[in-house]
Amino acid sequence: MSLQAVTALVIFAVAFALIATEKINRVAVVLGAAGLMTLLGLVPGSHVFYSAHAGIDWDVIFLLLGMMIIVGVIKQTGVFDYLGIWAAQRSQGRPYKLMVLLMVITAVASPFLDNVTTVMLVAPITISVCRRLGIPAAPYLIAEALASNIGGAATLIGDPPNIIIGSRAGLSFNDFLVHMAPITVVLFAVFVLMARVMFRKSFVYRPDSFAAVRDLDAKEQITDGPLLARCLAVLALVSVGFTLHTVIHVEPAIIAMLGAGLMVLVSRVDSTRYLAEVEWPTLVFFMGLFVMVGGLVDTGVIHQIGQWAVDTVGENHFLAATGLIFGSAVLGAFFDNIPYVATMAPIVEDVVAQTPDPATGQALWWSFALGADLGGNGTAVAASANLVVLGIAARAGQPISFWQFTRYGIVTTAVTTVIAWGYVWLRYFAVF
Repeated sequence: MSLQAVTALVIFAVAFALIATEKINRVAVVLGAAGLMTLLGLVPGSHVFYSAHAGIDWDVIFLLLGMMIIVGVIKQTGVFDYLGIWAAQRSQGRPYKLMVLLMVITAVASPFLDNVTTVMLVAPITISVCRRLGIPAAPYLIAEALASNIGGAATLIGDPPNIIIGSRAGLSFNDFLVHMAPITVVLFAVFVLMARVMFRKSFVYRPDSFAAVRDLDAKEQITDGPLLARCLAVLALVSVGFTLHTVIHVEPAIIAMLGAGLMVLVSRVDSTRYLAEVEWPTLVFFMGLFVMVGGLVDTGVIHQIGQWAVDTVGENHFLAATGLIFGSAVLGAFFDNIPYVATMAPIVEDVVAQTPDPATGQALWWSFALGADLGGNGTAVAASANLVVLGIAARAGQPISFWQFTRYGIVTTAVTTVIAWGYVWLRYFAVF
């Protein structure tokens, strides 16, 4: 390994450690690390802004920005307060029942809206209902982020890494439904049972708080009905655009920005009100993180790891699938899974190209997708949905620490990855 590669790896490791300890603001850490990598020439300046593989992923940044603006406009209608009261009344104030309800909403929406968009819509509802019931929102927000990463694995558009894999491997929306959706349903059912145990200390029923919510008229929270109708119509168009983006050949980021523009146009809401809802620190954090990962790409660290994996598995295809599932789950937990997948996809393509059986080759792609998607639950910085939830929680005055999220994420990733590994063996390699 070259001196530059070692330097990039050290900078990344130190930055990740500082993010984990939370002694320094995480945005400051990634900006400092990204700046140092650029200053030392580990990432060329031109790559930072213009490279598709080693720079800032503007598709992700503008997808997030567009959806944040859309959510910011919708929030002005009072619909999140309405849904918060509805959820509290529907669950009768019972904490676990409420968590399951919110997780089901998240997991069902994630495959079609993508997991980032879903948590942007569900998180404000969660904060509203938790405030009314007098319970901490953090456990519910964490559970939703984890559920969104599991549910998003089911489709081509549900999780950003799937879009990259689908494009590289030539896999369609229906391919993902057939191969990924069945195991996703199983994993979500297991996670619902796990949540009962993992978050048990948070399930405190407060009858007095529920009594105050029970008698509220949820419809009174809607402050502008006509505006809500226009916003929902635009949101429906955006959802259709996400679903058909591979057919109409328009990137999700463009759809999100067009939707944001149309939402602003039809709402006529003052720009200061919806722009105040944009999670600017989260967007800047992503930019710095992409540059940090770019340093590992440009100096060959990621390629060497991938090449070592290829040499190790040889012609043992089940071993290759095993390595892709567990390797992607582990590495994806430390490197945001979007740049990780973008970097590793060409390596996986090389491995698949050396596989004589097309069915086995596809099994390797599904192994890669499962590992990367489920690895997104590993740490607080492993997936876009996680970071968005942390940003929303901090803005609401209920911050979630790195380790508070990660201690649940690690357990969830470990259990779901093992089950996914069993699914891959049973469906693609077992001989009966």
